[in-house]
Amino acid sequence: MADESIRVLVVDDQAAVREGLATLLDLTPGIEVVGTARDGAQAVELVAEHRPAVVLMDLHMPGVDGIQATEQITREHPGVRVVVLTTYADDASIQGALRAGALGYLTKDADRVQIARAVQAAAGGQSVLDEAVQRRLIAAIGSTGAASAEPTQTTPPASSAPPAGLTAREVDVLRLIAAGRSNPEIAKELFVSEATVKTHINHVFAKTGARDRAQAVRFAYEHGLVADV
Repeated sequence: MADESIRVLVVDDQAAVREGLATLLDLTPGIEVVGTARDGAQAVELVAEHRPAVVLMDLHMPGVDGIQATEQITREHPGVRVVVLTTYADDASIQGALRAGALGYLTKDADRVQIARAVQAAAGGQSVLDEAVQRRLIAAIGSTGAASAEPTQTTPPASSAPPAGLTAREVDVLRLIAAGRSNPEIAKELFVSEATVKTHINHVFAKTGARDRAQAVRFAYEHGLVADV
């Protein structure tokens, strides 16, 4: 039965928080905490040693911080999913974590059920974003749309073409993925079927080389499809 549990590594520089999270998750059916780390450097070491399915990662830690550790873990162990759990929901933290490869982002206001669900979703390859994070990303998308509507824009037509051969609708889908929307939510917003959404997402992944939603979100930021706000 242990093999069926989701193996989790908890990373936080505060011992009380680290131990509390580990206890909380260990009491959740289907989740097994295989280790705890006090900073990013130790997290990288323990991921290599224990091979967890999910890392619950704090961001602001001394030495190697959560963003650096996330980037190294997702690069060296692409099958490991990182869910950020932090007190910070500022733009730099959110964008840095997503660019580094984090699949989920929660603030420490999240309760036990939300944290457990985020771990379970990440283990299944699904992105989970805190409501505050989603609002900031949606604001960024709106900012992108407003900027593109400016009549004084002087960008040459060639440079305004979507990257990687994406169609306009695929860009719409990618932006909604970056906003943390689920497939049903994307389908409702774009007035299409969920099957059509899945087809668009498959095309986005194929064209951008993304393996999952986190990498697709990172592509969106790196190519200016979601503006910094």
